[in-house]
Amino acid sequence: MFNDIESKLNSISEGGSLDRETLAAILSTEDGASKNILYRYADKTRAAHMGDGITLRGIVEFSNVCAGTCVYCGLNRYNTKLKRYDLESERILASVAELAAHKIKTVVLQSGENHTFDGIWFGELISEIKDKFGIRITLSVGEKPYDVIKHWKDKGADRYLLKIETSNKNFYDYLHPGMSFENRLRTLKDLKELGYQVGSGIIVGLFGQTTKMLADDIIFLKENDFDMVAIGPFIPHVNTDCAGHRAGSAEMTLKTLALARVVTKNAHMPSTTALGVIDSETKIKALSSGANVIMVNFTPERVKDLYSIYDGKSAGSGKFSNYSMEKMAAGIKRHIDYSEGDSLKAPGVERVDTIVKR
Repeated sequence: MFNDIESKLNSISEGGSLDRETLAAILSTEDGASKNILYRYADKTRAAHMGDGITLRGIVEFSNVCAGTCVYCGLNRYNTKLKRYDLESERILASVAELAAHKIKTVVLQSGENHTFDGIWFGELISEIKDKFGIRITLSVGEKPYDVIKHWKDKGADRYLLKIETSNKNFYDYLHPGMSFENRLRTLKDLKELGYQVGSGIIVGLFGQTTKMLADDIIFLKENDFDMVAIGPFIPHVNTDCAGHRAGSAEMTLKTLALARVVTKNAHMPSTTALGVIDSETKIKALSSGANVIMVNFTPERVKDLYSIYDGKSAGSGKFSNYSMEKMAAGIKRHIDYSEGDSLKAPGVERVDTIVKR
């Protein structure tokens, strides 16, 4: 328990050494006053480095086909009860048109890790989206060979989200049987070298995870200087080996997100959909504890429930409303930022903190 938590946070913020013991101790605190200090400190850090805008990203989950073996994820290839789908280009473009009509200037194209994926087709889709809508394109399609991700970058992709989930190799191997931790790291390195704005992230509350492991994860995120950092809670899926495990705690997820904000300073950080599944109030509270991004789902209704990475994922995901989003933001003394939301780590990019009026 820290009585001097603010002094510890000051030291971290001012460039003091990041040791896992200090970070783990902050994450372990159960004292209400100390937790509130952490949340307020993270919120001030977010305001200082990111401004008061809440950036929107529109996500289109275009395929749930996956060759992955992640034991916690409902898309893993061993889940034979899941009906698989691939959206055709026309349907993906229609979803992108819908989000663009709502003034959202980033689309996240997400799928399972499909090893038979047609990279040429996808490159042409990226090019068409860029030509028609002129918006930023984030890819979240798993590990791919260097020449493939280079081709997509050449076609107009701007960003890439590839979560590490855990920076502990032994734990990673346990959670991803037959997959390669080294290949995950190599792909992240390749993406940076190719000039993508790169995002990664972790899951909080996985069975066997400790606060020291979470502390190491935060150090990993800092050392790699990611442009985007996603931190969400573990939620079990009924058709996985983890069906009987307890969900991650909203509170620990919030503490981890807040501490990661203090450490990373100017990375874009979403208030994740998974937080809202565990506790809708925590999803809003995350925006007052370091988060500055909201992901809005524009996956077609007919397949939305089939992108079943964890139980309850589609709960409450109705039609998007600019008015409702702006009202929510105003309620926490923030505003919706309708800019492209580029990385603040990129050369020449300045903070955007303006309100685009309806």
